[in-house]
Amino acid sequence: MTININGDLVDCNEPKVAGILNVTTDSFFDGGRYSTIDKALKQTEKLIDEGADFIDIGGQSTRPDSEFLSDETELSIVIPVIKAIKKEFPRVKLSIDTFWSKVAIESVNEGVGMINDISGGTLDNKMFETMGKLNVPYVLMHMRGTPQTMGNYTDYENLITDINYYFSKKISELRKFGVNDILLDPGFGFSKTLQQNYDLLKNIDKFKIFNLPLYIGISRKSMIYKCLETSAEDALIGTSALNLYALEKGAQILRVHDVKEAKQMIKLWKMLN
Repeated sequence: MTININGDLVDCNEPKVAGILNVTTDSFFDGGRYSTIDKALKQTEKLIDEGADFIDIGGQSTRPDSEFLSDETELSIVIPVIKAIKKEFPRVKLSIDTFWSKVAIESVNEGVGMINDISGGTLDNKMFETMGKLNVPYVLMHMRGTPQTMGNYTDYENLITDINYYFSKKISELRKFGVNDILLDPGFGFSKTLQQNYDLLKNIDKFKIFNLPLYIGISRKSMIYKCLETSAEDALIGTSALNLYALEKGAQILRVHDVKEAKQMIKLWKMLN
C-alpha cells in the first residue's frame, strides 16, 4: 500500500505521521501561533526534527462556525509559507489542507505533494477534475454540509454503512478522473455527534474493504476534551490513547499536532506487534 509523493513511493503499511502546521489565526487549538513565515519555519523545523513524515499546511480554519476564506485569500496566506518551507527544507513532503481547486493547483506548482480536502469535493465542483490533472495523492474526507452547518447533519440510517457508501461513490468518481492515490479520512468531528465519533473510531476497520490508506485526524479535538471535561490544551494524553486504538483498528496515517509523542507511541505499538 504505497502513495507517490513528488516521485517518492511512501509505504503506508508502516504507520506514518502527518504534522499539522496551521498558519491560520483562528484554528481551534493553535490559531495564531504560526501565522508568520518565521514562526511557520521554526515549527516546520521542529516537526521535521521530531520525525514527521509529512507536514500538512492549513490556511483556513474548518472548526465549527468558522467563516470561509476565498481561494484568493487562502492563497495569499499559504503560498508564501510553502515557498519559504520548500526553500529552507527542499526535501520535506508537504500536503495542503484545502477545499479550493485553485489553491490545490498553485500549491502543487510550488512543490506540495498531497491534497487534503475536508469536503470530499463538495465545496468546489472542480476539485475532482483538478485532482485528475495534478496527479498527486488526495485525502478524501467524509463530511456532510459545511463547517458552518455540519451540526445539522448528524442523522444517519447507519453511520458506518452510510460512510462506506459515501466513500464508494466518491472513489468511483475520482477514478473516472484518473486519480490514482486516494487516502480515506472518516472525518472525526465533522457532522458527527460526540458518541458517533466514538462509534466511528470503533469501526474504522470496516473501511479497510477499499484497500486504501486510512488517514485519521483526531488530535486534540472536542471528541476528546469534551469527554474528559477539559480543554484542547490538556488533550494530549487522550489524543495518544485514541491514536493507539486507531492503529490497532488499522489506521495508517495519523494527523497530529504533537509529532514527537505520536512517533513515540508508534514505536511502542510496534514492539507489541
